[in-house]
Amino acid sequence: MRSNASHLRILTLRQIRYGTVSLAFGLTVLTAAYALGHISGGQFNPAVSIGLWAGGRFEAKELAPYIISQIIGATLAALVLYLIVQGQAGFAGTGGFATNGYGDLSPGKYALSSVLLIEVVLTAGFLMVIMGATAKRAPAGFAPIAIGLALTLIHLISIPVTNTSVNPARSTGVAFFAETAALSQLWAFWVAPIVGAVIGAVLYRAMAKAED
Repeated sequence: MRSNASHLRILTLRQIRYGTVSLAFGLTVLTAAYALGHISGGQFNPAVSIGLWAGGRFEAKELAPYIISQIIGATLAALVLYLIVQGQAGFAGTGGFATNGYGDLSPGKYALSSVLLIEVVLTAGFLMVIMGATAKRAPAGFAPIAIGLALTLIHLISIPVTNTSVNPARSTGVAFFAETAALSQLWAFWVAPIVGAVIGAVLYRAMAKAED
């Protein structure tokens, strides 16, 4: 009985942690999109930028500057977090540092095939939400809410599998500071989100044309 109670407590704490992390990511994107959307379009994700290009919403000449800026921003954010955690009493290293991974680096020890599939599917869905919420016929002013909630849901689903990427820049920034083999697995979290983003954008564009 004591063992079962302890196991249940661990599961509950894990679920609470997953929920708070999911909300943190979703609310961050929501507020940042409202704050910076009128300046840059609120793009913080290379996969989203590439997907919007594939969906006819973004110019190819803008991709390189945006992607470079996104990677630099994500790396600087990871550096800030690294400096903060060093100030914790008893700091003994960064460990995984919230990096993404498969196999032994996956929170649930999921295989590469599962990781690639969930990242492709969820990023495709994310692009469809983004394109639908920002369409001319969509209600004005609500896009950041839909996008932020979608990202929260994505994290709730995929944290146990990949620690959630759907954003190659986010995966890259923290990988530089991890004490694991995260950098060697980083390719998966560029390939899968980009493939998913292109698929989602193309599907949305096809459905929008069919409706017209």
